[in-house]
Amino acid sequence: MNRMLVLDVVGLTPRLLEHMPRLRALAEGGGRAELGTVLPAVTCSVQSTFLTGRLPRDHGIVGNGWYFRDLGEPLLWRQHHRLVQGEKVWETIRREQPGYRVANVCWWYAMGSTADTTVTPRPVYRADGRKEPDCWTWPPELHDELEAELGPFPLFTYWGPTAGIASSRWIVAAARRLLPDHDMTLVYVPHLDYDLQRFGPDGPEAVAAAQAVDEVLAPLLDDAERTGTTVVALSEYGITAARRPVDVNRALRRAGLLHVHTNATGELLDPWTSRAFAVADHQVAHVYVPDADDLAEVSELLAALPGVAEVLDAAGRAAYGLDHERAGDLVLVAEPDAWFTYYYWLDDERAPDFARSVEIHKKPGFDPAELFWDGPWAKVRAAMHVARKKLGLRSSMRVVPLDPAPVRGTHGRLPADPADGPVLLSSVPLDGTERLEATEVRDLLLRLSRRRSPVG
Repeated sequence: MNRMLVLDVVGLTPRLLEHMPRLRALAEGGGRAELGTVLPAVTCSVQSTFLTGRLPRDHGIVGNGWYFRDLGEPLLWRQHHRLVQGEKVWETIRREQPGYRVANVCWWYAMGSTADTTVTPRPVYRADGRKEPDCWTWPPELHDELEAELGPFPLFTYWGPTAGIASSRWIVAAARRLLPDHDMTLVYVPHLDYDLQRFGPDGPEAVAAAQAVDEVLAPLLDDAERTGTTVVALSEYGITAARRPVDVNRALRRAGLLHVHTNATGELLDPWTSRAFAVADHQVAHVYVPDADDLAEVSELLAALPGVAEVLDAAGRAAYGLDHERAGDLVLVAEPDAWFTYYYWLDDERAPDFARSVEIHKKPGFDPAELFWDGPWAKVRAAMHVARKKLGLRSSMRVVPLDPAPVRGTHGRLPADPADGPVLLSSVPLDGTERLEATEVRDLLLRLSRRRSPVG
């Protein structure tokens, strides 16, 4: 039985690998291959393809979120494993190797899965509205053991304006603890996502982020080498330069197709009465059009929107393997330097209260502006918010800008240049393989699981 460590170093590309000597040495001693991705090239979709060997049309993860038609709600970042349709790679391995033990450290759709051990972010939402850092684990006692050794899961460095290396360091430390007791350890390392979206992929910040990830991974790579563990390091996508936000929902609203309702929090997207609305997800947007008679009008409108490269109808979705019932009736793909906002209000004074907060579950689309502070006083407002919370007072942390202009990096469409796309590294030779598709990662892991470990 061959022990494996599977590292998802999100945002890793051949260009960035040049600044990461530990990971580069891993490939030089084993193998390296160009790695295909899927549309949309976003975390939840690509990870699900890696683990099932299926395209989104089959596993159903059409993005980081979608419109749940049976609930009437656009929802992102759900966590239950049964949303992924298809057998996971370790479930297949167990038919050959009963008792095969798997640890999942922060790969998505982890809650309630068949992995033996799980660690995944899960904030505490208190009755008075407070949100506090925490994680969900299986087995349950692992939660307190990790907190005692590593401290609480650093949620506020995992996403938001304070996102940074501390969350990746915590994740790697948790993985080091679990590695010896498992045959496959899956580890998600998010740090490259942050400054590459903040500053773009070409500046000194990207190089610094790559170097920081390489240093954090070093102890875990040392553990793997010492124990004879096969390492596979891969990435879901590469981040490319972003210059143009595209307000797809505002275009639909101005055309009278998207409706809102208003309450004390501001204007809220009304998916129940809208003739068309979009769930924006980086460079892909799922557009839901309940009445088929409206499809031609909506398609024509959005095709003319600056920044839109493709409007995929049923045939277009099928061509990309995205023809699943969860997908939009139309799917937009942005031009290389463009990305889609979720914004639907036409006046910032009417924006809902959650728009200025880090609220990944309330927003009907992805919001990279959550990585930024809203002006020089935002940190002061954040400190005052924390102080009020400690006094037991209700408070809203309004620190996220409504201007998307600072965003400098994005992803989601298929890469134009392999140097800016995903890459797969292995500590063992890949037998001449120069390129793998995302759907082939599962089979690679199956083959590697059958190798005999030189240690242990």
